[in-house]
Amino acid sequence: MPRDPRYDILFEPVPIGPVTAKNRFFQVPHCNGMGMSFPNAMIAMRRMKAEGGWAVICTEETDIHPSGDLSPLVEGRLWDDRDIPIFARMNEAVHDHGALAGIELVHTGHRDGCLYSREVPIAVGHVPVSTGYPVQARAMDRADIRNYRRWHRDAALRARRAGFDLIYLYSHAGSSLLGDFLSRKRNRRSDEYGGSLENRMRLLREVLEDTHEAVGDTCAVALRYVVDEGLSEDGAANMDESRAVIEALAEVPDLWDVNIREWRRDSMPSRFGPEGSQEEFIGFVKRLTTKPVVGVGRFTSPDTMVSQIRRGILDFIGAARPSIADPFLPKKIEEGRSDDIRECIGCNMCVTSDFTMVPMRCTQNPTIGEEWRKDWHPEIIPAKASDDRVLIVGAGPAGLECARSLGNRGYAVTLAEAREVLGGRVHDESRLAGLATWGRVRDYRVQQIQRMPNVETYLGSRLSAADILDYGFPRVVLATGASWRRDGIGRFHATAIPGLADIAVFTPEDIFAGAKIAGPVVVYDDDHYYMGGVLAEQLRLQGAEVTLVTPASDVSSWTAMTLEQTWIEERLYQLGVTVKEKHGLSAAGKGEVRIAHTGSGREQTLPCSSLVLVTMRLPNDALFHALEQALLADAGIMSLTRIGDCLAPSTIAAAVYSGHRFAREMDAPPRNDEVPFKRELITLE
Repeated sequence: MPRDPRYDILFEPVPIGPVTAKNRFFQVPHCNGMGMSFPNAMIAMRRMKAEGGWAVICTEETDIHPSGDLSPLVEGRLWDDRDIPIFARMNEAVHDHGALAGIELVHTGHRDGCLYSREVPIAVGHVPVSTGYPVQARAMDRADIRNYRRWHRDAALRARRAGFDLIYLYSHAGSSLLGDFLSRKRNRRSDEYGGSLENRMRLLREVLEDTHEAVGDTCAVALRYVVDEGLSEDGAANMDESRAVIEALAEVPDLWDVNIREWRRDSMPSRFGPEGSQEEFIGFVKRLTTKPVVGVGRFTSPDTMVSQIRRGILDFIGAARPSIADPFLPKKIEEGRSDDIRECIGCNMCVTSDFTMVPMRCTQNPTIGEEWRKDWHPEIIPAKASDDRVLIVGAGPAGLECARSLGNRGYAVTLAEAREVLGGRVHDESRLAGLATWGRVRDYRVQQIQRMPNVETYLGSRLSAADILDYGFPRVVLATGASWRRDGIGRFHATAIPGLADIAVFTPEDIFAGAKIAGPVVVYDDDHYYMGGVLAEQLRLQGAEVTLVTPASDVSSWTAMTLEQTWIEERLYQLGVTVKEKHGLSAAGKGEVRIAHTGSGREQTLPCSSLVLVTMRLPNDALFHALEQALLADAGIMSLTRIGDCLAPSTIAAAVYSGHRFAREMDAPPRNDEVPFKRELITLE
């Protein structure tokens, strides 16, 4: 299908200093949990994006010296020449597909504690490291500043030898030395590097000039700048100072990469901000410089992208999360297949890898992080190896992804759903406050399946074991999901909560079904992801008096890894939800519940007409166990498999991955080893 001419502007080449990007799609630097620890995985992931049509592919943060050691974070490293080969291989892979390669060089100053190198951290002034370790950074003297300039220059030269086309400088107060020197709040120096804006900007200007002098004849020099970084004494953003910095340095970098200071706002979860949410902060930059500007905003709509270009907001459509959800987003727009884009849902599951320090995963794209270790391609899947017909029972995220992938392989698939709607838990959860965008997980897969003549879908089809045995499908896959417990057992409580028979008890499924919940309501959250917080919000919006109780130290504590926790907490307090953290649920009774502090054991009683339990889920696996007892071979069933929450309740991302994995491996030959993927192993010198 030819490209829609409305989108031609997205495929114009754009010069960046001495190099030229083939189009306007720009994968900005982003963490991925691979970096220096899983280099083959990192290289294959970046190669896939280049194959998918992105014109510029950048690394994650890459530390340049042991005094700026990023450990324990799994990022990039370029301390000396021994680090060059990894990047050289990455760049060769990127260049093979006509893309430019960029590297984000950084010294994070006092942000990290040099836990691996055990060097003393250096900073703009004497200050504790910000990651909470009992370590302090020492103030840099003039010799340190000279050394830092040399380290950055040496790293830029190494980067050029590794084959990079763009060399990034990073200015972010709290995350880089350059940003800390620039910051009015953090820089309290009294020498020529402190005080006035001109002095605070001195180091940034010097390093820009050093980098241009070292590599600027062949490499573009990019500045990643946080536009709300200028801080007043009360911590409020001072955009006037940011404007002054950009005006002063307007033509010095070859490219401006602009974003905003707080990571939770920069990678805004879809619950709390729409596509393009950064425009109000970054929209002024292009008016101050003739150099190209790149910015992000969870862009998934080509119409929004074109609008950003035509209205003079950006020259490049920057992306981290959308390039993860669909590495082939540019090619799909170029080939007139915008409907096939696997749109980012802004759940930030990808972000968790920076905290867990493992290869990233994505709710929408189950192949991310598996490109090398499992040889998975997001757009290519092996053709079927037999004529076996497949019955999939359950059309939630696991069942839909399994049907889509098996259908792509060419198998005849029958998808049976007991309800009258597709999507399972995604259908239910996307109707909760702020989660509508999550419905894209269902919508993408349903749309793809509806085009496949070899995939038949049946709604309102609750199957029994006898039904399945009668049908005689050679392959049976059960994706029947899971249900929330009603007894309070979870992480904190190993036994049922006493007194539940004396009070109205509800689970998330009851709320999905429209149950009338009388206040006052107590939501007991022992799950710690989004569900407890979003139900408290939903019930409060419906007018109920709500108290959220959790044994954790924070509301929805695990969502700190998805950058949602502070947003959730702020939202609940704004709505008037009472929060009781570090409390377990001791007992329930008529019109009340008793809670106890997890440390002191001190108890208190809360009025409660309705108790909503969000603790853990149990697999809906009765059908599996009924079939397990049957004579499957006599019914012509060669394999019976559970996937997704029916096997082990987890995240939506895990359910999608489970469905995709089965579809790929259903007819794979048995492996001779116990490890089902390639591993990154250290070679001893």
